[in-house]
Amino acid sequence: MVVVPLATATNGSSAAVRSRNSHSAPWLRIAAAGTLATSGALLATGRRRAGLVTAISGTILAMIDQQESVCAWWNALPGQLDEIQQLIGRAQSAVDDLTAQGQKLHQALGR
Repeated sequence: MVVVPLATATNGSSAAVRSRNSHSAPWLRIAAAGTLATSGALLATGRRRAGLVTAISGTILAMIDQQESVCAWWNALPGQLDEIQQLIGRAQSAVDDLTAQGQKLHQALGR
């Protein structure tokens, strides 16, 4: 899979975006935290549907507030998925080896 950047920011504009995001909206963090706390209360009281909708909206607000973190996580995701796939492949080969050894032991014992 190839990812092609559609637009690149110049150094001045990325610094402006960072400074605007860091100073622009403390209310956004407060809204995200309040929404997530409200969703927890709704879920604890058994109002699952309302709690789920509130949790989704709080998560979206938090993601808007933390755009750089989300972008960094998104860019690191393919490498993490490759590592997980390799780990699963090694685990599968270990299980296959154990199965083969178990069958050999089963045949050696004559059962």
